Amino acid sequence: MKKSDPNSKLIAENRRARFDYAIEDDLEAGIMLLGSEVKSLRQGGSNIAESYASVEDGELWLINGYVAPYLQAKTWGHEERRKRKLLVSRKELARLWNATKREGMTLVPLRMYFNDRGVVKIRIGIAKGKKVADKRETAAKRDWNRQKQRLLKQG
Repeated sequence: MKKSDPNSKLIAENRRARFDYAIEDDLEAGIMLLGSEVKSLRQGGSNIAESYASVEDGELWLINGYVAPYLQAKTWGHEERRKRKLLVSRKELARLWNATKREGMTLVPLRMYFNDRGVVKIRIGIAKGKKVADKRETAAKRDWNRQKQRLLKQG
């Protein structure tokens, strides 16, 4: 049996992403943070629900991601919603650029977490936006699965 690593921990999850977007592929990226941001994330102060990733000037950026201010770092704190650079290989960056510029895809952050080495990582989904009808279909499918589980449980 595999023991859960004390270093690995989910920081934030974008639960609406799978409802609003059809995710076709995903990848793991590193993220450049300041010390006060890492300490704030260790306390669990983060939100990636309204954020997105973008390829600008040959670099990948996380835009509008929220990291709560770290109270002990008053003088040298950080800006809560600043652009944060994401770290991916050149090959992956080229693939992401193609997906967004040529195919009209969107880069959506799915989850932010500490990996087993205690390093902050972010999982980014390459997604296509769903239309209203697709969202209704997803909701109906989810409701039917819940109903089915209830019926099976009752026997």
